Amino acid sequence: MATKVFMEALSPTMEEGRLVKWLKNEGDVVKNGETLAEVETDKAIMELVARGDGVLRRRLIAEGATTAVGTLIGVVAPADENIDALVAGSGTPAPAAPVASPPAATPAPAPTAAAPAPAPVQAAPSAPPAAPAPAAAPANDASLRSSPLARRLAADHGIALGALHGSGPGGRIIKRDVEAAASSTTPPSAAPSAATPVSRVPSPLSGEQYRDVPLTQIRKTIARRLAESIGPVPTFYLTAELDMERVAEMRAAMAELGDAYKVSFNDIVIKAVATALAQHPECNAHWQGDSIRYWNRVHLGMAVAIEDGLITPVIFDAHSKGLSQIAAESRDLAKRARERKLKPEEYTGSTFSISNLGMFGIDQFTAIINPPEAGILAVGGIEAKAVVVGGDVQVRRRMRVTMSCDHRVIDGAAGARFLQTLRRLVENPLLLVY
Repeated sequence: MATKVFMEALSPTMEEGRLVKWLKNEGDVVKNGETLAEVETDKAIMELVARGDGVLRRRLIAEGATTAVGTLIGVVAPADENIDALVAGSGTPAPAAPVASPPAATPAPAPTAAAPAPAPVQAAPSAPPAAPAPAAAPANDASLRSSPLARRLAADHGIALGALHGSGPGGRIIKRDVEAAASSTTPPSAAPSAATPVSRVPSPLSGEQYRDVPLTQIRKTIARRLAESIGPVPTFYLTAELDMERVAEMRAAMAELGDAYKVSFNDIVIKAVATALAQHPECNAHWQGDSIRYWNRVHLGMAVAIEDGLITPVIFDAHSKGLSQIAAESRDLAKRARERKLKPEEYTGSTFSISNLGMFGIDQFTAIINPPEAGILAVGGIEAKAVVVGGDVQVRRRMRVTMSCDHRVIDGAAGARFLQTLRRLVENPLLLVY
C-alpha cells in the first residue's frame, strides 16, 4: 500500500522546510524508518524518515526547493502499484526547481555548476567517498577552517576549499564563499596550486553591483521572532561594569590543575547568571499574555552565532550544575549548533538567555529579548582599564554587561537587584563553588 511522504514539522516552530538533499533515488527500496532526505528547518538540518516500506516511486520536489509543512513531497509504494491518481490529486506541482536558481536544465538534483562533475544522480547508493574531489585538494582542505555546510557545498560543486578566501569569523570559509565561487564564470578545473589561496572569489568591489540571496529558514525565523520582540515588548536596559580580576585568578588557578579543570570566562559567567537567577525568580520568567510564569528552575539559553544567523541551545538546570559540567555542555552544544546538528529539544525551553560578543572585541551592546522570555543579558569583552580602587588608581580587568528587560515582567529595581547579585558572584567567584 502506498505511503505518502509529507514535509513534516521537524521542529516546534517549523512552518516550512527546504529539502537540502534526497538520500534515496526514485526506484530505491525503502524501509520504514530509513532516512529519505535531509531537510533544513528553521533551526537545523534534520533527517526526514520513511513511514512505510516499499520503493521510492516519486520525488515531488527538487533539492533546494522550499515547501510548507504538510505538503506531499514524495510517494513510497510497492513497485507495481499505480500511484498516478495519488500524485495527480496531491496538488503538488511536478518537480519544482529550487527557488531562484540559475537556468538549470533539468529538474535533477544538486550540482549546478559547470565543473567537471561526475555522476549527478543515478549512480550507486554509496556515492560519498568517491564524490567530486579534484585531485590534490583534500589534504589542504582538512586543515582549513570551514563550516560543514561549506565543505559539503564545495564538494557538490567540485571546488577546492584551498582556493577560497574565508569571509567568516577568523577567516572561516562559509556558505556564501562557496556560493560566490560557484556562481563565478570560471569554476575550478584542475587544481590551482593549493598553496596560494588567491581567489577566484570576486572582490566585493568588482563584478556585479549586487547579489540577492534567498532567505534561509533560520534567517526567516530570526526576522519574524525578533520583529515580534522589538516592537511589542516594552524593553528597558540596565548596564553594569563588573570587575573580573578574581575570575581571571580563579580561572588561571584551575588551568594549572590540568586540562580537565580548564573553563572559559563564558562558562563562569553562565554559572554566575544561573546562580543569580535562582535567587531572583522575578527575572527568570515568561510573559504569557494573561499571566506571568515564574520558573523554579533555570534553563539558560546561550546564543551561538552560526553561518546563517544564530541559535540558542539550552543548558537545562544550569543553576544546579558545576562549572566543569557547564563547560563541557556549552562546548558540546556550541559545536553541534555550528554543525546544525542540534535536536529541537536542545534549543527550546530556555527561561532566560545570554549573548556574548566579547570574543569579537565588542565592549558593550544590547540584545533583543527572545519572547516569551522576560530578559536577556548581553556580555561584552574583558578589557584592562585604569580604575580607582580604595583611593588608588589600578589597572584591572573589567567587563560590561547589559540586561534587556521586558517591563511587563521585570521592574527596574528587580533588574537592578539581579545585577547586584550577579556582580557579587562574579567579583567573589568562590561563591560559585558553594
